[in-house]
This record gives sequence, structure tokens and C-alpha cells, in this order.
Amino acid sequence: MKDGFIPVACGTPKLRLADCAYNAEQAFEMMRSAEKAGVKVLVLPELGLTGYSCGDLFYQEALLRGAVEALRTALAATRNLEVVTALGMPLRIKNKLYNCAIIIQSGKILGVVPKTHLPNYGEFYEKRWFAPAPRKAESLPLFGQEFVTFGAGQVFRCENIPELVLGFEICEDLWSPDSPSAQMAKDGAVIIGNLSASNDVVGKDAYRRQLVSMQSAKLLCGYVYASAGAGESTSDLVFGGHQLIAENGSLLAERRFDGGLLISEIDIQRLAHERCRTQSLGKGTGNGSCEETFTLTESRTKLTRYISPMPFVPEGKEDRDARCQEILLLASLGLKRRLEHTGAKAAVVGLSGGLDSTLAVLITGLAMKLLDRPLSDIIAVTMPCFGTTNRTKNNAVLLAEQMGASLRTVDISQAVRGHFRDIGHDPEDYGLVYENAQARERTQVLMDIANEAGGLVIGTGDLSELALGWCTYNGDHMSMYGVNASIPKTLVRHLVGYLSRDGEEPELHDVLEDILDTPVSPELLPAVQGEISQRTEDLVGPYELHDFFLYYVIRWGFSPTKIFRLAQHALGRKYSREVLLRWMKVFYRRFFSQQFKRNCLPDGPKVGTVCLSPRGDWRMPSDAQAAVWLAEAEGLR
Repeated sequence: MKDGFIPVACGTPKLRLADCAYNAEQAFEMMRSAEKAGVKVLVLPELGLTGYSCGDLFYQEALLRGAVEALRTALAATRNLEVVTALGMPLRIKNKLYNCAIIIQSGKILGVVPKTHLPNYGEFYEKRWFAPAPRKAESLPLFGQEFVTFGAGQVFRCENIPELVLGFEICEDLWSPDSPSAQMAKDGAVIIGNLSASNDVVGKDAYRRQLVSMQSAKLLCGYVYASAGAGESTSDLVFGGHQLIAENGSLLAERRFDGGLLISEIDIQRLAHERCRTQSLGKGTGNGSCEETFTLTESRTKLTRYISPMPFVPEGKEDRDARCQEILLLASLGLKRRLEHTGAKAAVVGLSGGLDSTLAVLITGLAMKLLDRPLSDIIAVTMPCFGTTNRTKNNAVLLAEQMGASLRTVDISQAVRGHFRDIGHDPEDYGLVYENAQARERTQVLMDIANEAGGLVIGTGDLSELALGWCTYNGDHMSMYGVNASIPKTLVRHLVGYLSRDGEEPELHDVLEDILDTPVSPELLPAVQGEISQRTEDLVGPYELHDFFLYYVIRWGFSPTKIFRLAQHALGRKYSREVLLRWMKVFYRRFFSQQFKRNCLPDGPKVGTVCLSPRGDWRMPSDAQAAVWLAEAEGLR
């Protein structure tokens, strides 16, 4: 459970219809397997001790008594098992029969949750046998325990892990518009288990998958769904044993037709952060559901869930292309509106031949098309200086010409040398003044050209650079509208690649591919034998790592310890522990020290969940200290 990861499982044991003793034995074996695997919460299918498809056998005293005896056997057998298990069975209470989830741990019943919504349509006839859950929960003597809470909507809180709160519902309860899980989530439940017996017909699996995923998103919870499988009657239906584990809208694991255990980990810290951030759910906002408690032995959870090495970038081509289309549309619509509002006659872009300025000019081109304006209204300015290579300069010129933008070349080297003379700087000193003077001169040129043309300067800096402060204050840091401001570097590359391979201008393919192959560099130091001498990722670290850190620091507020663990899991084969730790500390140092640059950013469109705009998503004092974060990171050595 370290770092908030709770191992959970769906289980679909072997089943013999109406053979309660056999079913109890199979359930116990599955519980024992789950315990050995480190699972802390196990959900088994609806009416699993008898089978769901018993029909009028549910009226038989022998079956009901057999289910009770089977439960007693299971309780006795699981005295030494800590896993919290939801087991399904029919239970007669006060002359009514209920379809129940029995929540057990270490041979004890924590609570009994009856089904609230009984389907009675199509192939379902549950109201023929069962009564819906009573409106109010009550405490009853059951199975040798003096007090057992019987009622829907119960929540089960772990005493030694207060963030871990469980809730359980049964099959149709999820499909209903007033699902009990909604109230349980309001009362603090972060993991919802569903004991189900949903038969399979064509297309139903996709609907179930959407339903479970969306419920977990709507309730900001983990959702563990275990459905009945082989062994149920196939007289009229087939049960596929659909197993689903979802977290906040993301499907972590899924299996059909195979039975057995499906295991993953639900991150309750992540869910707690999202509930805290949105303030839409949490303890105290519900109507006071009954609460039972339990304890778990804390241990380090082995991670089996997939952690993307590039969390900003979808991995499938179809999803990635759709993401690229959406981002390009949002960014170009933002710029379109700004150009309309200001009545700008031109959009001025400093074009270096690098990735960021390439993306900025491509987005500007899309905005011009949305406005039905000629691309010649884009003034692309290339400003060679001491570190500019022929490769990047030629690519900038070629890109502007092939797009149909108005190209201007302004060599700033003499202006910068004159500036060095004015301030008494030695031009052989390649320090900060040498570099920043070039960046600021370029910004001055762009601003003045924009004034001359009645236009706007379009910013090229991306989200990753802003996070690291890898920009010159009042140099490339400044513009009149920053179209790349919320696009991380790892995604910039895919956006340019998408426009190269799937864009509407095939003539741009070759130049865009060469730009993609060019090392990322500010080109502020003299080239060596015509080649780029300054490689950004050698200086500040791989953007792949910094974007990973950025995502989990800003989007989820995770600690350095947890982020480092995730980075090892996702990127540990590519980067050593020492390398990961080195660049993580660089990230924290730069992120804190460079906030003053972000606090005066120009406007720019938000296109993703992570944004550093001081007017919206990220409000941080410029003089905040990184000591706490760096001390924790140092402790990981």
C-alpha cells in the first residue's frame, strides 16, 4: 500500500450450479490465491455461492440452508486471510429473500449489502425471488456475530489507512440512474466493488466497459467489477465472466471468458488528490451511510499496472492522431480569436528552424486558414547570429517559402556586437550575457516588426521550457500570444510529426522531417565546424524525463518519492537510478527558481490538463523554496 497503491482483484471462480459446498471451496481457493498475490480487496460474482441462474430453486429451503452452511465454511477457512472479500449469496432476513454481498475479512463478517435495484425485464426476473434492499440499514445478529449491519450504502473504512474506504453494490445497481455507489462516494468510498451476473450478448461488453469506466470517472473512484462466468446455466443465456478494473475513467485491466483472478492496483492517493482539487466528493457531503471499520497490514505494493513513460502522449496511433488534431484545433482557434479581437494585420513569428517555432508557425497557418486569410499575412522572421547553423537557417527559409508566408531575414550579429560594445561586454566571454543578448535582440526585432506591420508577435516557447525556465526573461520568454504555452516538448514533436505525415500540405514533409531530426538547441553559442554546439538536453536533461516529472508534480501533486518510483517503473530500463534522480533534482531546482518568469507570461490557450498560466491553473509565489522537495529527493540516494 506504499504510495497509495491498493492491490485489488476481480475473481470468477469455477462454479457448479446449486452446489454450495463446492462453490464455497472454489471461492476460498480464490481468496487464498489473492492473499498470496498480495491482494487487499477481492470482488467475486453475484450470488456466487449458489450460482445466479438457479431460478425457482431460490425458493428451496435446501438451497438457502446450503448457502448459509457454505458461508460458515468459508468464514472458518478464511480466519487467517486478511484480504477483504465481497462474496455473493441469497440470504433470508425476516421472511424476505435478498440478493446480498457478504463482506468478509479474517473469518469475520464486516457487513451485509443487499441489492437495491432488481432487474425485471428481458431475460431478468429477480423480483420473482428477491426483495429490494430496505430503506434503512439495521444491525442484526448473523452467523454467530452479535451485530452485523444489514443494508445498502454501507462504507468500510480502513482504520490504519484512513484514505482507503470501500463500498459495494450489485450488478443492476450500477446500471440504475440512482446508483448506491454515488452516495457511497459522497460518504468517502474511493473503491467501489460490484458483484455482477451480467450475461453476454453482442455489443454488451462494450457498454459495460463504458459504464464502469464512466462511473469511476464520475465518482472519482476505483471500480472493481466481477461478473459470473462458466458454470452458470446456458439454457437461455451465456455468462462470459467479464472482469473490469477502472480508476477515474481509465481502464486498468480487463478480461472475459477466462475466469480466475484479474489483479491491478488502484492509486487512492491519486483519487484523494483529485477529490481535494475538485471538492466535489468526500466525507461529510453524503447523508451519513453506516460505516464499518477494518485494518490491513501495510506493505509495499508491487506495481503491475502500466505507467506510460510519456504521460502527455497517447501511445496508439489512432489516439495520438486524434489528440494531435484536437490540440491543433484548440490552439489555432485561440489564435484566430485573438487575431480577430485585435484586428491584427499580420502575425509575426520568429522562425529558427527548430521544433517550437516550427509548430508555432504551423498553428498560425491553421489560424489564418480559419480566418480565410492568405498565409502571406504571416511574417516569418529568421534572425541568424553567432550560433546559427546553415541547416536550421535553411530549414526556416524553406518552411516559410513552402508555406507561402512572408519571409524576412534579419541578421542580428552586428546589432548584438554593438550592444556588447555599449555595455562593455567582452564578445569572447560566452557566458549568460552573450546568450541572453541574442535572445533579447530577437524579441526586440520581432516586436518592432509587429508594430511596423500592425501585427502580433506569436510566442514559440512550450510548456516544458516554461516549467524549467529555459527561456530568456524578456527575450523568447515574451510575446503577444503564446500558442505553444501549454504544449509539452514531448508532444510538440508528435504534433510536428503528425502535420508532416498526415497534414494537408505534403510539400512540407521533407523540411518538417529534417527539423524533427535536428537536435534541440537554442543555438546561442558558436557552431563547431558548422554543427550545433549547444544541445539543450545535454544541459538541462532529457525532456522525456522532465515532462514525466512535470505531469506528476503539477497534475497529481505527488511527492518526490512516489514520482521517482513511478519513473523507475516506467523508464527504469532506459535510465539508471542515478540518472533519474539527478534530473529529478534538476527539475525541482529549476521549477522553483524560475517561477518569476511564469508569473508574467503572455496569454496563451490551454489545450491540456497541465498548464502553468498564472491567471488560471498555477498560482505560486516566485520566492517559494524547494528545500522540502529536494530534501526528500536527496533521501532517495
